Amino acid sequence: MLARTDLRGGNATTAQLRRALPRGATDVDTVLEQVRPVIDAIRERGAVAALEFGQKFDGVSPDTVRVPAERIEQALADVAPDVRAALTESIDRARRVHADQRRTDVTTEVSPGGTVTERWIPVSRVGLYVPGGNAVYPSSVVMNVVPAQEAGVDTLVVSSPPQAQFGGLPHPTILAACALLGVSEVWAVGGAQAVALLTYGGTDTDGADLEPVDLITGPGNIYVTAAKRLCRSVVGIDSEAGPTEIAILADDSANPVNVAADMISQAEHDVMAASVLVTDSEALAGAVDREIDIQVQRTKHSERVREALGGTQSGIILVDNVDQGLQVVNAYAAEHLEIQTRNASAVAARVHSAGAIFVGDYSPVSLGDYCAGSNHVLPTSGSARHSSGLSVQTFLKGVHVIDYDEAALKEVSGHVQTLAKAEDLPAHGEAVRVRFAGGGAE
Repeated sequence: MLARTDLRGGNATTAQLRRALPRGATDVDTVLEQVRPVIDAIRERGAVAALEFGQKFDGVSPDTVRVPAERIEQALADVAPDVRAALTESIDRARRVHADQRRTDVTTEVSPGGTVTERWIPVSRVGLYVPGGNAVYPSSVVMNVVPAQEAGVDTLVVSSPPQAQFGGLPHPTILAACALLGVSEVWAVGGAQAVALLTYGGTDTDGADLEPVDLITGPGNIYVTAAKRLCRSVVGIDSEAGPTEIAILADDSANPVNVAADMISQAEHDVMAASVLVTDSEALAGAVDREIDIQVQRTKHSERVREALGGTQSGIILVDNVDQGLQVVNAYAAEHLEIQTRNASAVAARVHSAGAIFVGDYSPVSLGDYCAGSNHVLPTSGSARHSSGLSVQTFLKGVHVIDYDEAALKEVSGHVQTLAKAEDLPAHGEAVRVRFAGGGAE
């Protein structure tokens, strides 16, 4: 089922690896012109336009954008006890991890009387997008809301697509997760129209204000990503998320049953999902292929999984050894990277490009999706080379506060004037000189 790329016996450069490795062909540019009219309509007509697009794309239009508070509470009352318990545990673990990410202000005394303080200020209002589509994602509510709350964000709104089978409301499990987290503002809007409405705000059909946000986070399909790109000059975004992906670096000590199960679990998300195995064991590669054939037959979403695993974005990469495998996975920079080798912790310590690293046989990606305590909103499409996953830091702004007294400024004034002259910006230097001229500018 899985295509193979044999890199053994070679010495490929990073550039060559990036060209050779499997990668999805999603091109956001191809849908920008489809999304642009949606953005324009909602900027001009607000909630009315958003609900019209909901009718067009989701087949349903709720009476109001904002979900009534009693429906959120009712969803929590109706949720199955085991689901509530699992969500509660997920929230607790995520909160413990993210609480430790809180930043503290730091003051540096540069000279006597001259200090620079870095203050960490929460974003005032954020919009957290939770997708619908092939699956229900209450876990994404947890992953978006918890770090925002731990950062101290003043207000937040969760937006999720309306569901025809639930009377135009988001899925009740999503609403239940919001209730558990104390989120009282939920919008029944999905897709590009959700991004646009979060960006520009407006007036709901009942006359209530829909306040715009300062930052939008959360994954979505290609249309959501395109909307983020078009709106990012007005609002902040976390990232342009591509299709989900897993890479597994494994040697002959790995269990092929577990490797196959992990690759299938990622392929279950979407036909464009990527599952990549990097191994120095041809025997393991063959065993994983055989095991995938067996397990796919009994998985619920077998057609979706087969298409994802058979796509150009998925495959098996054969390498000479684990060292070459590390070169490959660092070039690939996977959203999720599993290390299933001997001395897995030591191997994982040598990884420098991955959204999240899952170490050993008992740390599968699905643990991170739900209950590890880590965040599952992660960089995709190779952007883990330069970007991080969602965290408390995403919702904080580092602001420098400069506080110099007269003596401290005088001490460095000559250097400021010299550098201003060197840059041919004399007014910069003059702004310092006049403070000590004793009578104003000469």
